[in-house]
Amino acid sequence: MRYLGIDIGARRTGFAVGETELGMVQPLRVVEHPHEDAMLEGVDELVSEHAPDALVIGLPLNMDDTEGPAAKNARRLAGVLEERTGLPVHLQDERLTSFEADARMARSGRTHAEKKRVRDAIAAAALLEDYLASCEG
Repeated sequence: MRYLGIDIGARRTGFAVGETELGMVQPLRVVEHPHEDAMLEGVDELVSEHAPDALVIGLPLNMDDTEGPAAKNARRLAGVLEERTGLPVHLQDERLTSFEADARMARSGRTHAEKKRVRDAIAAAALLEDYLASCEG
């Protein structure tokens, strides 16, 4: 199966693609969006381009496992995307994926601005890797 991983943010959303057959995940891009419609258009474009079988959206839980406003918004957007794309949408705990992205870039030689531009795509890859690993177990 082919998945599109989505790390939704208030101003930037990161995307990654992965598949179970090869067990590989690749960061794709970050879409900067002034409003939700621009983010949804970015999803439409990547769904058309990569033809995933399902979407995996990051669920930003609090460290104590509770859901705050961001998690509630992610659940709402999962419903919107499921209806909009016709694809199944899975939610994956995304706690610490941004820290994972920062760790992966720590010795990359990129400037702070360059890291900021790709961080959300790497975080999307980390959440998709977590999702695929949870499916194996």
